[in-house]
Amino acid sequence: MTDPAHQAVSDTLDPVPARYCIGIDLGTTNCVLAYVDTASDRRAVEVFSVPQWVDVDAVEGRSTLPSFHYTLTTAEIAAAESAKSARRLAGFLVDPLSVRVGEYARVGGASHPGRLITSAKSWLSHEGVDRTASLLPWHGDEDVEKQSPMSASAAYLAHLRAAWDDVHPDAPMAEQDVVVTLPASFDEVARELTVAAAAKAGLPRIQLIEEPQAAFYAWLDRHGEDWTERVRVGQLILVCDIGGGTTDLTLIRVRAADSTDQRVSDVEREGDVDPLGSSTAGAIQFHRVAVGKHLILGGDNLDLAIAKSVEAKLDGPLPARRWQRLITDARRVKELMLSPDRPAETTVQIAGEGSSLIGDSVSLAISAGDVDRVILDGFFPAVALESSVLGGQSGFQELGLPYAADPAITKHLAEFLRTHRTTGLDDAAVDSDRVDLVLFNGGVLRSPAIQSRILSCLQTWFAGDDDTWQPQALQSPRLDLAVAQGAAYYARVRRGEGVRIAANLARTYFMQISQSPPQAVCVIPADAQPGQSYRIDSLPMKLRVGVPVSFPLWASSTRLADRVGDVVNIDETEMTALPPIHTALQNRKRRDQSTMQIVIETQLSEIGTIGVYCVEDRSDGHDLDRVTSRAKRWKLEFDIRATLETDRESHEGSGEASGILDEETLLASKDEIESVFVSGTEKPSKLIKRLQSTLELRREDWPPVLLRGLWESLIEVEPQRRQSPGHESRWLNLLGYSLRPGFGVAVDDWRTAQTWRLLFGKIAHDDAQTRAETLILWRRIAGGLTAGQQSQLASVLKKNLLSGSGSRAEAAETREAWRLIGSLERLPIQEKNDWVRAALTQLERKKASSLHPVLLWAIGRLATRIPAYGPLNLVIGAADAAHVVRRVLASPSLQLAASEKQSESGFASQIEIAAGLALTQITRRCHDRFRDIDDDTRERVLRELRVISAPAHLAKLVNEGGQFDHEEQAAIFGESLPLGIELTRPTTSLAR
Repeated sequence: MTDPAHQAVSDTLDPVPARYCIGIDLGTTNCVLAYVDTASDRRAVEVFSVPQWVDVDAVEGRSTLPSFHYTLTTAEIAAAESAKSARRLAGFLVDPLSVRVGEYARVGGASHPGRLITSAKSWLSHEGVDRTASLLPWHGDEDVEKQSPMSASAAYLAHLRAAWDDVHPDAPMAEQDVVVTLPASFDEVARELTVAAAAKAGLPRIQLIEEPQAAFYAWLDRHGEDWTERVRVGQLILVCDIGGGTTDLTLIRVRAADSTDQRVSDVEREGDVDPLGSSTAGAIQFHRVAVGKHLILGGDNLDLAIAKSVEAKLDGPLPARRWQRLITDARRVKELMLSPDRPAETTVQIAGEGSSLIGDSVSLAISAGDVDRVILDGFFPAVALESSVLGGQSGFQELGLPYAADPAITKHLAEFLRTHRTTGLDDAAVDSDRVDLVLFNGGVLRSPAIQSRILSCLQTWFAGDDDTWQPQALQSPRLDLAVAQGAAYYARVRRGEGVRIAANLARTYFMQISQSPPQAVCVIPADAQPGQSYRIDSLPMKLRVGVPVSFPLWASSTRLADRVGDVVNIDETEMTALPPIHTALQNRKRRDQSTMQIVIETQLSEIGTIGVYCVEDRSDGHDLDRVTSRAKRWKLEFDIRATLETDRESHEGSGEASGILDEETLLASKDEIESVFVSGTEKPSKLIKRLQSTLELRREDWPPVLLRGLWESLIEVEPQRRQSPGHESRWLNLLGYSLRPGFGVAVDDWRTAQTWRLLFGKIAHDDAQTRAETLILWRRIAGGLTAGQQSQLASVLKKNLLSGSGSRAEAAETREAWRLIGSLERLPIQEKNDWVRAALTQLERKKASSLHPVLLWAIGRLATRIPAYGPLNLVIGAADAAHVVRRVLASPSLQLAASEKQSESGFASQIEIAAGLALTQITRRCHDRFRDIDDDTRERVLRELRVISAPAHLAKLVNEGGQFDHEEQAAIFGESLPLGIELTRPTTSLAR
């Protein structure tokens, strides 16, 4: 990824300042563009009217661009093409006609939710997915081209840029001062991806500002003449921003200006003198001192809660598509009922499906009181300041986002204020530890009732014995426009015009340096300013060249006093894990086994993103060539995939903590490997036994750290695998075993990539055993392979298994090929369906009975409801899964097993075990209406499980849901897993 610091070019480099200062609110529900024309005498902040489609053939300008991305149906495309020829449109509105963003997307998506992308911003901040993967719309129609959260965000910015350029051809947006807003709680990857989205949209140079700050800047701009009369030194201001997707909490302290005063009077811009005089005595500074945790909790959650309350009045749960339409109508109900002039009652329409679109439609009345009970009591209850936030998993699973488990926003607010109300307190007694002023922002807070509830909670928490005290609300006339307006104002502030908020990071960053005990070093302090750099040379490190290094990062919003270089114990109650950063140091002038002494340097860029670098340390001065040449630097990249199943595991040490071996043991195992592949003193067939004897551990007890050490030793002797088929097959077998399941230990993705580069299509000996071992290797590490690599493997296997030549292959090789196919969970849905149909066809052939157990195993993996490691957006549909179940139940395989059961046939037992696991995987309840099968099919499976005497736990998984136990996981994976590595993972993991 390009270093964002290089994209944020300082204004001082421009020979002539840009004419326009532009602010863009890239919102979850709406985008807004505001600007200041610096050539105008007024220099006022204005809102740009964004032209957009409001019907299939009608364009209007609106103050907001709804953040919705919609793919037109065939009929809509035809109508759009016809309308295009009937009138002239701006070029950016014509191409492409098949995709719409904005108002028409919002309206059109209500009828076709499978073609609509919503909440892209929430997905952009979803740390459990590859945010650059094409996965939206979630559960979209098959003919809709998927978009990544980043590309969907780029589409909104591109529309705004093109609309602006169409009106201002002499002042294109890319040449203006552009500020884009984002939540204060966005993690570093989300910030960098926002920059990347802007670049993709044709805006390579932007500045970022946090939304709560932008909202406060808008308030300062509105009160340019009297803001000094509305605030006083010592006050504490809460900015409470609840938008469509997130809740953002920020605290700003009002302080007296000092010699480092960054304030420029608001009226100086008009040529007047500073109203506070030349002295700073009595002048005011605003200091942003605290930022809340990132909460995916906002208007989307309110929509879901209203939809749930409506669904509760029906006879049963709605089918998936009707549920999506209900959510869309619930959004309309929420917006209507949160408005000041709301009606006493409204109607919710639930359309039918297919031919029953009209006949099955349902109309239900919902009152303002009903909505208040859902929203006020559910999300804004009156709670005590000591209230604790509930942990666990949110009940809302259908939309795939990691919503906050506890929906009570007032509880999150209480926790935030308990933690931070004294943050930044000066010694002076005038500073307040209670919230004096509240600035509300975000669409949810348009509701007077919600504002009143929050103010009431604050009064209860902080009034004490003073019954007359209450916090004051700073009013904003348009909450939906304020953030963009404040961003445009901030663009002027950066030129020295206006009132600047002093905003430090408000969180401290740490790099983990040890696992036992878990410790970290402070790399960026909480008081860092944009543009500052730091060097951590108190802990010099020696790293091997050409070997991946991984640095788990942590952030804390409570440990704000730690300084750079301080080593602290990792406390997960105070620190939050971030996506790790990693690299592989390469130095062409050195041998692969050489080491290099390095130090860590960090930088907070001008736009608030973090850079971390490994820098060659030349402080010893022993090597003249090194001293006289330039020190090498390696940028450590955030793992923007942030996959839950790979590098993020290293924060908890699930793999590493299962066993830490001394260097002597690792060297002994390396000697055993070299005795086979280098010196040739031992036969390949004896290697495993010798390793078990040397290590005094059974193979299944080897911990992940040892396994990865074996992988490294095997890679070093890779050229010697070619000596004979026996050498190569043993090398392949142990390599795959050492790297299984392809994830679970830091930088396993790098190891898997190295393995792929060395082996795919490069096997030396074309014999049955070597081919089978190759298939076993890929199956074992499939969890670490990318979607593209898995598709390549499937394409190779298709030639043998689907072309009819599979019957000529060796039996062992055919079985391993099917097991590999079942392990490829990142294949596209259509390809999975093709493979399932092929396996079912084989399952229905009595002549292929020897393959039936492995076919059932593959079918279970391919059609599972909850993959072992793979992406939920690539799970085959519930209807297709139900069809698979019916064919499995009717297959001759199960009938044959039943007939042979009386003779206590071992084959019958194999079939029943495989069928029980397969049926359980396909029908396990996951409490997601898009994936759960119908109740009739579930009952048929439960009956079959009883017939084949399956373990009671499998029936419980089908009926209630839950997790497979360790033995069941091993059966699903195909063999035992390394110690400490489980196949259970959060249900929001997506494709990469």
